[in-house]
Amino acid sequence: MTEKKGVGETYRGQSKLPRLPIPTLEDTMEKFPRVMEAVMPSASEREETKRVCDEFAKGPGPQLQAMLEKYAEDGVQSGRLGSYVEEFWNEAYLAPDCSVVLNLNPFFVLEDGPDAKLAKDQIGRSASLVFATLKLASMLKNETLEPDTFRGTPLCMDQFKALFGSCRLPHNGLIDCISVDPDSSHVVVMNRNQVYYFQALWSDGSPAVDESDIKAILHAIKLDAAKLDSVEAAKNAIGVLTTLPRKTWALARENLTSTNRRNQDAMNVIDSALFVLVLDDYIPRDIHNAASNMLHGTYEWQKVEGRDDYYQAGTCLNRWYDKLQIIVCGDGSAGINFEHSAIDGHTALRFVSDIFAETVVAFAQSITKIIHGVGKIPSILQSHNIKRASLMAYESDQVVLDTSPRKLRFELPPSILDKIFYAETALGDQIVASDMYVLEFKDYGKSLIVSNKMSPDSFVQMSMLLAYYRLYGEIVCMYEPVLTKQYYHGRTEAMRSATPQAAAFCKTWMSTFSTKNEKMEALTLATREHSRLVKESAGGKGVDRHLFALKSIADKNGIPTPAFFESTPWKALNHTVLSTSNCGNPSLRLFGFGPVVPDGFGIGYIIKDHALQYSVSSKHRQTRRFVRSLEVVLSELKGLLMTSMRSVKVQQQKSQPIMVKNQSSASSASLEPRSSKPVAVSDDYDGYYGEMSPAPPTSSPSQEDSATKYFSKVMVRRISTSAQGKEHDSLKRPTPAVTKERTKLNEIFLDNSEEEEEEKQIISAVEKLSIPDEA
Repeated sequence: MTEKKGVGETYRGQSKLPRLPIPTLEDTMEKFPRVMEAVMPSASEREETKRVCDEFAKGPGPQLQAMLEKYAEDGVQSGRLGSYVEEFWNEAYLAPDCSVVLNLNPFFVLEDGPDAKLAKDQIGRSASLVFATLKLASMLKNETLEPDTFRGTPLCMDQFKALFGSCRLPHNGLIDCISVDPDSSHVVVMNRNQVYYFQALWSDGSPAVDESDIKAILHAIKLDAAKLDSVEAAKNAIGVLTTLPRKTWALARENLTSTNRRNQDAMNVIDSALFVLVLDDYIPRDIHNAASNMLHGTYEWQKVEGRDDYYQAGTCLNRWYDKLQIIVCGDGSAGINFEHSAIDGHTALRFVSDIFAETVVAFAQSITKIIHGVGKIPSILQSHNIKRASLMAYESDQVVLDTSPRKLRFELPPSILDKIFYAETALGDQIVASDMYVLEFKDYGKSLIVSNKMSPDSFVQMSMLLAYYRLYGEIVCMYEPVLTKQYYHGRTEAMRSATPQAAAFCKTWMSTFSTKNEKMEALTLATREHSRLVKESAGGKGVDRHLFALKSIADKNGIPTPAFFESTPWKALNHTVLSTSNCGNPSLRLFGFGPVVPDGFGIGYIIKDHALQYSVSSKHRQTRRFVRSLEVVLSELKGLLMTSMRSVKVQQQKSQPIMVKNQSSASSASLEPRSSKPVAVSDDYDGYYGEMSPAPPTSSPSQEDSATKYFSKVMVRRISTSAQGKEHDSLKRPTPAVTKERTKLNEIFLDNSEEEEEEKQIISAVEKLSIPDEA
C-alpha cells in the first residue's frame, strides 16, 4: 500500500525503518555451539556440534552466505522483499499441510467487560466489541491509527494491512496464500454452525452501524439460527472444513465452488469479510474450559433425542479458522482466535488492547455524560463520523445501504457432507488427544521480581525450565520469540532459553547441598544471560532465522541440502519441547497456543504486576502435573525472592536500638539496616522483547507505579513489636521521639537530598495504598 502524504498517519514511518541485518556466517557459527551446549551437554555431543559447524563454515556456508546477501539486496532494490528472511518465513507458515487448529492459530481470553450489565450478556458484549473493532478498521482504512512505537522507536506497521479483510486460502498443489480485500466492509457472524453477514462500513470506511444497530442485528441472527435442528446444523457445519489438512481442504473447496455459483459467491463473502464474529451458546465451566474453547472449541458427542444415533454438539464446528475470529460465549466471556501466518501476536495484541480500551472508555463516557456532557472523556479510537444507515433510511425514506443481516446458504453435495463428517471426526481426535490447563498464580508478579533486579520475562522463562527439570530431570530445547518489528517488515527472532547458565541454575536449585545464596546467584546469572540474549536477538543477531534462511536459499536454488542441516545438532535445535511466548496487558486474562512437537508443551504466559498467568497445552502428556510442578517452583522461588529482599542491606552501623513508644507501654524495636543505594531495575524488565509483549504506558504513573518506584529505591523496614507480637511494615518518617537518630538512619530514605520532594510524594502515594508484605 502506498503511503498517503498528509493522511497516512499509520504508515508514516515505514520508509525510515532500517532493514533487518544479516548476521555474518562467522558470528552464527561461533554462537551455535553455545546455543546447543545445555541441550547436548556430553563431550561427544559438543564435539559433534563443533565439527558440523567447522565443516559448514569451510564448505558450503560461504557460498550460501554470498547468495543470501545478493538475494536480499536484489529483493530490496526491486521492492519485492522487506527483509532477507521474509519470503522464506512466510512460506514456513503457509507451506505445511497440517491443520491450522492446535498447530498454528493462537488464542486470547479477554478480561471481563467493564460494564457489569453487559459483562454477562452475550449480545451486549458482542455488540460492544464489534463496534469498537469497526472503529479500528475504519481508522486503518483511512490510515489515521497512531503507529506503534517503543520508547520513541517506531515499529513496523506492515502487518496491520492484513489484520482485516484477510483470509488464508488453501491451494491444490501449491502452498496456501493470504488474500486481503482492501475494500472489505462487512462482518461475518457464525451461530450454531450457520453463517450470516451484514454490511458494517460505508465505502469511505466510516461505520454504518452503531452499537444499538449491532445488537438488533445479532438478536435477529440468534433467533433465525435457533430455527434449524441441532442435528441438521451439525451435518451442514461447513466451517469445520477449515480444520482439515490444507491439501484436503483445497480439494473440498474446489469441489464445493467449481461448478456452483451460489457456493462460490458465499465463499467469496466469507473470504472478504473484515472478520468473523462467533457466537457460542456454550458457557465454560471453568477457566481451563474457557481456554480450550478459544483454542479449538469444545467436543460434545450427544445422543440424538428419540433415536439411537449421536452427533457432534460441541463448539468445535462453529468456527472459521482461516480468518480473524472474535468469539463470545453464552455468558459474555470473550476471546480471539487468529490466523497466525499474516500477523504476529504483537499486532493481535494491539488490536485487542485498543478495542478493549475503547469499551472501557465508552463505559466511562456513559457515566459522565449526564454531568459533564458528551466529549469530556476522549475516545481511544477516533474513527470517521458514524453515519447510521438505518437512521438515514428512516429520515430519507430510502435505503442507501442495507445493513440488515443475511444468511449464507450453501448447496452441499453428498461428497461435501461426507467431508464435513470426516473433518469433524478428525478434529475430535485432535481435541481428545489434547490437554489445556491454566495456572493463575497470584502470590506475586512483576513488582516483586523487579525489586530483586531481574527481568520478569527472564524470570518466568527460568520458572518453566525449572518446572520441567524438576519433573523430568533433563534440560530440553526451549523457544521464545523475540520481536524485531523495529526493522522494516520485521517479525521475530528465536531466543533459546536453555543456556548453560539456565542449566546450572536448574541443577543448583535441585541440589540438596545448595545454599540459598548459591541458588540466588545461579538464578541471577541465568536471568542476566537470558536478558543479554534477548537484546541480542531483538537486534537481529540470533542464529535461528539466519540458519533457516541459509537452508532456504539452498533449496530455492536447487542446491543439495548441506550436511549441517541433516545433522543431529540441527535436528535437536528444531525439536522444541518447550515452546513459549510472552504476551500481556490488563485487557487479557489468558493467552496460549498448541505445542509445536508431539512430545512438547505450548506455553503462553502473561506477566502482571502482582500475578503470573500461564496457559499450558500438550498432547498425551501430563499437562496438569507439569502445571503443578510450575506452581511449586513459583512458590519456592517466592521464598528466595523475599529472603533476598530482606538481605539486600548495608553493613549495620554500631548504633543503639531506637525506642518506639507504644500506647500501652514502651518497648524497644531494632531496625533492620537497608541498602543505601537504590535497587536498580534492568533495562528489559518489562518483557518487551517477548513477541507478544505490550508497549509501556505513556500516561503519567499511577499511585501503584509510584509505590513500585518507591520500593525499587528504598528497602522497607521491618519493625518487630514485641508488645503486639507481630510484624508490620513502617513507611513513615521517624517520629519526634527518634528525631535525634535521623542522621544515623538516613539510609532508610533516599540518600540524595535533592530528591527530598520526590521522596515525600512517593511516601504519600504509598501510604494511600494497602501494600502487601511481599511487595
